[in-house]
Amino acid sequence: MLILGIDTSGKSGGITLAEGDAHSFRALESCPIAGGTFSAQLVPTIAGLLERHGHTAKDLDGFAVASGPGSFTGLRVGLSAVKALAEVLSKPITTVSILEALAVSSGRQGRIAAALDAGRSEIFWGLYQVSGGSALATNQELLSQEEFARHLSNGALDCLIIGDSALIELASSAQGKTRVQPSARPGSEVIARIGLRKLLAGETVSVEALDANYIRRSDAEIFSKGKS
Repeated sequence: MLILGIDTSGKSGGITLAEGDAHSFRALESCPIAGGTFSAQLVPTIAGLLERHGHTAKDLDGFAVASGPGSFTGLRVGLSAVKALAEVLSKPITTVSILEALAVSSGRQGRIAAALDAGRSEIFWGLYQVSGGSALATNQELLSQEEFARHLSNGALDCLIIGDSALIELASSAQGKTRVQPSARPGSEVIARIGLRKLLAGETVSVEALDANYIRRSDAEIFSKGKS
């Protein structure tokens, strides 16, 4: 199976062309995309990746895309591009949460939490049951620093995976009995790896249903509801 893994959730993003089956995964090439250039560079980068490896878009068997949480603008650009390509090519789509990717790529098993700095003194939080390279989400929410500390102090987690250095000190001071493991923010190769498994398992989403999981509402939504 030949797939594209696409991540436009962060300040920078990337695209990975990968192939594999139920027993193997191989990233053919990963290309970074600078923040602020997603809309201009996404499609040309995809075209270049395919051409360098002797493929056309028709050779693709599916798409794996990061669904959030992250940049509102970046996620919209990535998801819109995938929607357009998948619809034209009649190819399946699967989504991967960045929090899910953190939990799976940690190599840990059990009741694993993943956390990312959400800015505004808030934390993106996801709780997963991880087993055999798969993660079942049991909770995803936006926490205050005080709520974050309370979650860590109850000692009910097997491990907390943190994808931002800014949270390490906060977690270490409040962790209690919870093991804290720093991790690099997962990129498009991790999205492709997890996405391949999901595509093979039939865990797909339709073009019409594809949407971002922002966790936090946008300022526009907040302000518009305040006026109503």
